[in-house]
Amino acid sequence: MRVYVKFDFNKICKTVLREQLDILGLEYIIHGVGEVEFKRSPSLIEKQNITSTLDLYGIEIMDDQQVALVQRIKDIITEWVHDEEGPKRYNFSTHLSEKLDYSYTYLSSIFSETTYSSIENFIILKKIEYAKSLIINSDLTLTEIAYKLNYSSVAHLSAQFKKTTGLTPSSFQKIIQKRKERSIIQ
Repeated sequence: MRVYVKFDFNKICKTVLREQLDILGLEYIIHGVGEVEFKRSPSLIEKQNITSTLDLYGIEIMDDQQVALVQRIKDIITEWVHDEEGPKRYNFSTHLSEKLDYSYTYLSSIFSETTYSSIENFIILKKIEYAKSLIINSDLTLTEIAYKLNYSSVAHLSAQFKKTTGLTPSSFQKIIQKRKERSIIQ
């Protein structure tokens, strides 16, 4: 029997962080996505324990400030795209600047220098990744998905989807449907 599940990666990551840091007996505050503030600086041994414990879950502690900032940008984008409260009718550059307390120009520059891609391209990739997930794991129509992801129309979603994946959303839906039918038969 095959079962399809949906993950909230941010929630999973925060839960793992809380559980593991509690086991290690450290006092901390989790700030948004991807940032933990310790009430006191951990000792060298505690840092090694934190690193090895979190590494088991694929959580890596970053030392480079620029790399850490880029990861925070990526985490905020992912959180924004996956926000269940509905479409985002506000300017993302303003949202990002307010969340990180840097100008969007600075954030965009750091992101591009580090990833060799733009924030806008990363947003498109995340939106298409989420659209694929919604097509696979929900009964939403393409119109509902386009609205949920703040596209002006299904045509706009379809154009970006095809440019990114090489398939139209409808073709992707048909492929997924055929796979589901085959798995039911087997």
